[in-house]
Amino acid sequence: MQDTGAGSPASVPSRRTVLAATAGVTAALAMGAPAYAAPDDDRLRALISRMTLEEKVGQLFVSRVYGHSATEPDQADADANLAQFGVRTAAELIAKYRLGGVIYFAWAHNTRDPQQIAALSNGIQRASLGLPRGLPVLVSTDQEHGIVARVGKPATLFPGAMAIGAGGSVSDARTLGRIAGRELRAMGIRQDYSPVADVNVNPANPVIGVRSFGADPEAVAALVAAEVTGYQKSGVAATAKHFPGHGDTEVDSHYGFPTITHTREQWETLDEPPFRAAIEAGIDSIMTAHILVPALDDSGDPATLSRPILTGILRERLGYDGVVVTDALDMAGVRTKYGDDRVPVLALKAGVDLLLNAPELDLAWNAVRQAVLDGELSEARLEESILRVLRLKAKLGLFTEPYVSPRGVESTVGTRGHLEAADRIAERTTTLLVNEGPLLPLSPRRQRRLLVVGPDLSSPSGTTGPPTSVLAGALTELGFTATALPTGTSPSAALIEQAVAAAGDADAVVVATYNVSATSSQRILVQRLLETGKPVVGVAIRNPYDVARFPSVRAYLATYSWTDVELRAAARVIAGRVAPRGHLPVPVQRADDPASVLYPIGYGLSY
Repeated sequence: MQDTGAGSPASVPSRRTVLAATAGVTAALAMGAPAYAAPDDDRLRALISRMTLEEKVGQLFVSRVYGHSATEPDQADADANLAQFGVRTAAELIAKYRLGGVIYFAWAHNTRDPQQIAALSNGIQRASLGLPRGLPVLVSTDQEHGIVARVGKPATLFPGAMAIGAGGSVSDARTLGRIAGRELRAMGIRQDYSPVADVNVNPANPVIGVRSFGADPEAVAALVAAEVTGYQKSGVAATAKHFPGHGDTEVDSHYGFPTITHTREQWETLDEPPFRAAIEAGIDSIMTAHILVPALDDSGDPATLSRPILTGILRERLGYDGVVVTDALDMAGVRTKYGDDRVPVLALKAGVDLLLNAPELDLAWNAVRQAVLDGELSEARLEESILRVLRLKAKLGLFTEPYVSPRGVESTVGTRGHLEAADRIAERTTTLLVNEGPLLPLSPRRQRRLLVVGPDLSSPSGTTGPPTSVLAGALTELGFTATALPTGTSPSAALIEQAVAAAGDADAVVVATYNVSATSSQRILVQRLLETGKPVVGVAIRNPYDVARFPSVRAYLATYSWTDVELRAAARVIAGRVAPRGHLPVPVQRADDPASVLYPIGYGLSY
């Protein structure tokens, strides 16, 4: 049967049972320390001294696992676990490798709905705590909001980082962290791989982009620190990523090995400030980047495997003594130079504490174990990282409150107050870049019939979507009669003709654009719509740089993502229900002269 969560005495071990399961020193620690109490290093070291080598190795790994339940996954997920790990369930995976952490993904079917997530978290904790010398598990996920989120509706989904950067409110960033943290904790997720601390100074960056707060290092630093504070006051470990800075690259480290060409002085000016601010805010964990930064380490090793970067700069220069976690080890950027058996060993030698999502867990786990047996890694080195990990688990209350309850999920996740807060924050992020005439706001009296065209991308975070339907629905609720016509990111000639014909019956057209290049057929679509003579409103639903490709469009907005909360806010701006308040957190260069700035940082119009 499926894990039922923590509510009834039958489904949840009592506090006494939990303490009994975490025998010896673990139980003493749990009984003697309230949640969030400062960890007692002597007790944690005593706990570590009781661990076998295999248990020590396991504490350094954070792995994916397939399935919605820790003990009864669907057959397809059990088969996937068997193929990849040699076990059927999350409970068996934890028992086999004594894992320190588990990461949730939607594609691994871990995140169906909040109650199921809470039940899975409880099942994972129950499985680990029931083992000899069992320890609580650090459950994590990537909940950045915007275009990267693993937990969807009915959880509260906020605008992404670049939208928050457009809003420019430290208070809003802190509120996002506070509310999102409360909801994650209610579902048993105690570590969030957010916020992104990268400063996006390269418009061509294919992997960071709108996941960054912006291009101004000091502004990014302030928002990073605020979000960290919000998360951690809610009892969830925040994670600043991707150290030493992934904001100036044209290569995606998922698929290649990027090189950052900043000088040491440029790094200190552009990339370092947000990480320094995160550390000063008390950040619990920092994630490494699979990038080459020759100015910081000329060995040719990625930062994840670089002792000069992780120990020399992060630990010694910046004084950071929290948990360092790798970015996913199945990414190409860290696998280019060394084999999958060497990567985890070299990462630990560089100063890493947690090894995330090894492509072959058995290979990586055994490689670390063998490195200790061969003397390449000392047990003392492992224990140094384990102590940091256990300190974090103690700080998060996992020794005293490892389980969550259905009632807590119901009263916390996706509440009306939280959803309204997300809407209010989104309204402060929508950025008006062009408004000739002025064309905006549109009026249901003058432009009742609207045509909404553009790409219908898959939902980035479990929102209802698709974008054209969300925009059309929101505009209809505001008094218009809006019709959605999906045209895709590369509209065909036939679709373009269909859109032009449909525009004939509309009073105005709203066209969503997505990462428009010089050769994109989205440009042809917009030009043909403009030739109809109907008013055209452009909405950049990802990168704000799109506006530079459309100098003839009389009104243009930037939302920085196509999640519901941002599109609904844009609809309210289009309808004049709220005034646009966002300002560009990145510069937009001219399309015909990239050396010239068309719209600078801080630019934004209003009504």
